[in-house]
Order: sequence, then structure tokens, then C-alpha cells
Amino acid sequence: MLPHRTLPGLLPRRLFALSSRMASTSTSSTPVEDLIRDKITSAFTPSTLIIRNDSHLHAHHAPMQGSTSRETHFHVTVTSPSFQSKPQPARHRMVYALLKEEMSREGGIHALQLRTKTPEEEEREAQRKAQGQA
Repeated sequence: MLPHRTLPGLLPRRLFALSSRMASTSTSSTPVEDLIRDKITSAFTPSTLIIRNDSHLHAHHAPMQGSTSRETHFHVTVTSPSFQSKPQPARHRMVYALLKEEMSREGGIHALQLRTKTPEEEEREAQRKAQGQA
């Protein structure tokens, strides 16, 4: 196969076709994750938000057979002042209420693992970790 030559400043035909297709596509490949991020960000203004999609680890489970969604299992870590003076179950209920529609929808969120903290709790955790490494 001959090397693909282009003039300076021009894209090879295949690369151009791919880039123009990608530019014309406005849909995300992770719509559920994006929705989780948007909802949590607007509701809790988190200082830390980590969303991990673990769906691929559970794709072989019987309840997932026939599911067309690749976004069913998530691990979410949220640090927010909104959780101040609330016990863990109340914090989790806040997040579940926020994502109720996505959890009840067919092909929506099947499992949601939460880690909810206040900024002070996150700071104490970081200090303990630093002391343990010293």
C-alpha cells in the first residue's frame, strides 16, 4: 500500500471525512453519565465530582442480557457543602431523588454506588492519608 500523501495544511481524505462526521454529530457517547454530571453539578455545586462507569464489569450478568444501554452501573464520589450536618443515608437519598427518573427508566441506571462527603470530611481524609504516608 502506498503512503498517503497530502499537501501541507490539508487533511487526508479519510481523516477529513472522520473529523467532519464527528463535528456534525452532536450526540454524546455517554449521555447518562453526562446527565448525572449536569444534575449533580447544578444541584450540589460539588468541589469534587468523580463518576466512574462500571457497566462493562456487569454486562455479563443475567439482568443485563438484552439491555442495549452501556450505561447502567455507576460509582459516584461527590464532595459538597450541601451534605453538611446530614448523615450518609440522607445524603444518598438526596442523590437518589435527583436521579429518580434515570433510575426508573427502562435501560437507565441499574446500580448506583455513592460516596458522599463534605469538604471538611475530604480534608480530614487527605490529612489522615498524608500522615499515614509520612
